[in-house]
Amino acid sequence: METLSFHSLKVAVLLLLSWFLHLAAAAYTKHIGEAAIGDGIQPLSKIAIHRALYELHDNASVSAKPLLLGTKGADSEWVTVQVQFSKPSEDDWLGVFSPANFNSFTCPPNDERQQTPNICSAPIKYKFANDSNPEYVKKGKASLKFLLINQREDFSFALFSGGLSNPKLVAVSNVIKFANPKAPLYPRLAQGKSWNEMTVTWTSGYNINEALPLVEWGLKGQIQTQTQTQTQTPAQTMTFHRNSMCGPPARTVGWRDPGFIHTSFLKDLWPSSLYSYKLGHRLLNGSFIWSKSYYFKASPSPGQESLQRVIIFGDMGKAERDGSNEYSNYQPGSLNTTDQLVKDLDNIDMVFHIGDITYANGYISQWDQFTSQVEPIASTVPYMIASGNHERDVPGTGSFYDNNDSGGECGVLAETMFYVPAENRAKFWYSTDFGMFHFCIADSEHDWREGSEQYKFLEKCLASADRKNQPWLIFAAHRVLGYSSTYWQDGSFGEPMGRESLQKLWQKYKVDIAFFGHIHNYERICPIYQNQCVNTEKTHYSGTVNGTIHVVVGGGGSHLSDFGPIQTSWSIYRDSDYGFVKLTAFNQSSLLFEYKKSSDGKVYDSFTISRDYKDVLACVHDGCEPTTLAT
Repeated sequence: METLSFHSLKVAVLLLLSWFLHLAAAAYTKHIGEAAIGDGIQPLSKIAIHRALYELHDNASVSAKPLLLGTKGADSEWVTVQVQFSKPSEDDWLGVFSPANFNSFTCPPNDERQQTPNICSAPIKYKFANDSNPEYVKKGKASLKFLLINQREDFSFALFSGGLSNPKLVAVSNVIKFANPKAPLYPRLAQGKSWNEMTVTWTSGYNINEALPLVEWGLKGQIQTQTQTQTQTPAQTMTFHRNSMCGPPARTVGWRDPGFIHTSFLKDLWPSSLYSYKLGHRLLNGSFIWSKSYYFKASPSPGQESLQRVIIFGDMGKAERDGSNEYSNYQPGSLNTTDQLVKDLDNIDMVFHIGDITYANGYISQWDQFTSQVEPIASTVPYMIASGNHERDVPGTGSFYDNNDSGGECGVLAETMFYVPAENRAKFWYSTDFGMFHFCIADSEHDWREGSEQYKFLEKCLASADRKNQPWLIFAAHRVLGYSSTYWQDGSFGEPMGRESLQKLWQKYKVDIAFFGHIHNYERICPIYQNQCVNTEKTHYSGTVNGTIHVVVGGGGSHLSDFGPIQTSWSIYRDSDYGFVKLTAFNQSSLLFEYKKSSDGKVYDSFTISRDYKDVLACVHDGCEPTTLAT
């Protein structure tokens, strides 16, 4: 038997130690996964709707009122549903279906299933009947309240026995509907391709052959005269179809007609000026359908010194204010995050939601629910998004990761429902300027390695920053392409190739902060390069930009992640809770960073950066142009 050398023995011990750490970390992750809030499973996916049986019961009834919603112009309204059933069970549940005729009407033409009742679409939300009254199982009576939003179709309520796995349809309610189901709704603003352009995207039930979409807008408070009138700007109209989806459930039980998505481009805005606007459709008879009025503040010009405040977070998702779907705690923190931002909206100029937007996972009705939830924010300030795995990934569709995290959406929903100033919206990387900020947004679901199309774009984006006028250079992507302590491997990165491919760009172009989501917690990393802290400060940074601060801010609202067992030397602050980051640029030499919790809006971590332009120009390791002694 050959004797082991000291080196071989050392390697063997290290491998054995690594294996034990792996087992410990796996057990730890399993433990915290069980203890964490929420199970991370889309609630609608728990319903085996394709197995539903038709068992209408003479002694079962469901009734809903009011019959007509939105008579006073509201786009959401509470509905009371009364349930009676002579054979109640604790697993009886009530589903909200839209369109109201949810049987063969919603089945694709090539559906081969013969089993009655041929329910081919999932409900848009649901509750267990005994949620509202624990006496339901004894008395067979319950009164439930649902908050419905205008989603372009009528609604009905269906009572099922047999739980979610073996549903049996026992009763269907009357039909209720909104007064104007096609109304223009849920505006979301975004920066255009130039700093003085704002885009407005909204959803309606009007196709281009029924009505012409437009935005009427002008300076807020402007006196109207014959020569000074509001501008009417037309909008483009887009939609998508079942065959645009790449797989189930988006192509099967999760499919729902998305209506029509309109985008208008408001150009030549005065910097930092307040504008009012409203969405409109001019019908063929010459009359108009108008939304309510909204307002926004135009972006500052590049380099403009003024107070500029930007919010950044990832992985928020949606929740139902009526409590439906949420007994599974799918996105338990999303309403808190939304409500904190709405509360502070007067002190916010721009929002970046860096991936994992709705977690609809192929249940298309949930995108309407999300745009309704964020409407108070997105209708007032630019709501910029990035692509995450739950928007893009489907096997065999060109995604960099071969998972079906998007539930068959393959990016179609995200790139249609929201505007981003990308050259090709199917390739979700883009740059945008906002006053003293220059943002480079990567798409972690496409190849970003050196030599790729995206890598070349990112280098061009970072190199184009005019650091004298736009000193704050920000990089953002969904997956952790930098540093995170949640991973067990060595606690230093999320995607093994990410840091190796991109850190030379972050260093060369002196990126101030790199933001990531995907991991559902908060972590701030020291200014770092090649796995080493380059600055021992924790609360105030000044002088040369010799390393990039990395921040994981994925606690927007989805079920939380905890941290791995390895204690990393470069982790400054960790928090497994819901929250978001706020950047405040006071001028070209002073920046404030704050991490706030969604539960109370208070600051739990912060630092400041102070520097002069000469500090940006200063040479640092691997970040300098070659010099010569030639005179």
